[in-house]
Amino acid sequence: MTPLLDAPEPARAERGTPKRADPYLAGIVAGTIGAATIALWFLILDTIKGRPLYTPSVLATVLFKPGAPIPALESVTVSFELVLVYTWVHWMVFCVIGGGASVLLRAAERRPEAGFGILLIFVIFEFGFLVGAMLFAAAILQAIAWQEILVGNLLAAAAMGAFLWRQYPQIMKIIKP
Repeated sequence: MTPLLDAPEPARAERGTPKRADPYLAGIVAGTIGAATIALWFLILDTIKGRPLYTPSVLATVLFKPGAPIPALESVTVSFELVLVYTWVHWMVFCVIGGGASVLLRAAERRPEAGFGILLIFVIFEFGFLVGAMLFAAAILQAIAWQEILVGNLLAAAAMGAFLWRQYPQIMKIIKP
């Protein structure tokens, strides 16, 4: 174990304060909120463009059919089976991210000096995701604008952050002493 995670829990303000939630459960809920937010964002965009479920279809085609030649991404047809499998994988990835964020925030409650590092990890993660997509998934970026991906990720991060903010109220005291 690291000293960051082994630090003692903050003292409860008063007797009878309810026991804090499990950080992994909070992470799963946060991940579910984030995955639903970004899925809803792209469903709205795709529906406005007249192509509901186009984005998960494109991503599923690229992810689950790597050896097959990718047709022009504009002509990808919606496969509900691929959309469901992609949605499940997408949700699982977000749950892992939410779990990691929850554990890090709990550690920041114990050790306030870790807060800046957690913020830095978030910024690097967002930037790294976009750069990685630009370098390794250029075909996807021809079908889905990077601005749409960025806004979707920021919306998901904000939704997850709002939920986790309520789960870890001591973070507010760290920010505003």
